[in-house]
Amino acid sequence: MKNYANLLKTRGVARIISAQLAARLPSGMISLAYLLHIERTFESYGLAGLVLAATSLGQALAGPLTSRWMGRWAMRPVITLTIVVSALSMAGIAFLDMSIGGYIAVGFLGGLATPPIQPAVRTIYPTMVNSKQLTPLFSLDASAQEIIWIAGPVVTTFIATQISTTWAIVVAGVFLIGGGIWFLSCRELGTVTIPPSRNKMGVVLTKPPVLLATVVGFLLIGAAAAVEVAVVSVFGHEGAQAGIILSIWAIGSIIGGLALGGVPIGPSALATRMAVVFVGIALAGIILDFWWIAGALLIAGAGIAPALAVMFAIVSASVKFSDTAEAYGWMGSGQLIGAALGSAIAGFAIDGWGSVGGFIAASAFALVGLVVATLFRSAHPDLRGRDAAPIPDTEPVGTLKL
Repeated sequence: MKNYANLLKTRGVARIISAQLAARLPSGMISLAYLLHIERTFESYGLAGLVLAATSLGQALAGPLTSRWMGRWAMRPVITLTIVVSALSMAGIAFLDMSIGGYIAVGFLGGLATPPIQPAVRTIYPTMVNSKQLTPLFSLDASAQEIIWIAGPVVTTFIATQISTTWAIVVAGVFLIGGGIWFLSCRELGTVTIPPSRNKMGVVLTKPPVLLATVVGFLLIGAAAAVEVAVVSVFGHEGAQAGIILSIWAIGSIIGGLALGGVPIGPSALATRMAVVFVGIALAGIILDFWWIAGALLIAGAGIAPALAVMFAIVSASVKFSDTAEAYGWMGSGQLIGAALGSAIAGFAIDGWGSVGGFIAASAFALVGLVVATLFRSAHPDLRGRDAAPIPDTEPVGTLKL
């Protein structure tokens, strides 16, 4: 823990972590807020799902594109523009009386305008700390972001049920604007410049570690989304049990991320962490009891933040600085697609086999992620004895030969 205390004492680190968490809190709020709002408007979860699918599609398309824009027009202009458009989209969903087609279009536009805060901050991190502190910083960041997935749904559910679904969306918008302004005020956004990439869009995916992190990230978040659906299916929407279990799961992720943050990253690091996730999820589906599922998901959670931290580190260490934002944009897009597919496949599995079907779907995602991480171990750089800092743009970097 001393390493993390020293990290937070480094100039600007505590502030930028806090600011980006506040600005990204709507990520843990808006899907649930839209779901509840559209369902209440049209009395149809199916139509609400269409709006969420459109929003997720927009987010997935925007990830690498807006990240690349930051290298052309700088971080502050791109993030400011996307915050404005995203906030207007939220206002449209909350206050306008539209057909379902209108809600789908506005949701898609809002998804396209998702502020690229996550790629920006992970591009900034290597410039804020020395190379030995970078991997622990990625672990701290991966653990801290679990706050988004604990606090976001809780706040949204409370406001939507006690006040209104409209106000749940409004509060998400307030965090977007307030947190966004706080993040934009961080001095690093003005001092760190991302050089324009010399490569065409998508070329960064030919780098084996980037492709590995994008694919495994897609499968990991797909598993996580399927677990959430399965847990809600077991315990229902009304009681507190589902929320408590998902909070325990997130706490396990925080503990795992902080505990493993200083462990050197070898070529098997990602596979080992995915194995922990798979075992925990597979155990959770054996007995559909509160304490059994809570204990199993505590184990599974202990692998999630560490796996994400490894992915952040191997991407950072494998690309030129000018390509880092786009690389993280692709990772983010893969995770968003994984979340959408994981939820959908779990839903169909639950319809066919009951609640256990959701855990089977989640286990399948995690197992494939483990297999991919194991079979493509050669794409995983060995960071033992070296740091995770990006490659300077003056040095060559290898690509995957197709």
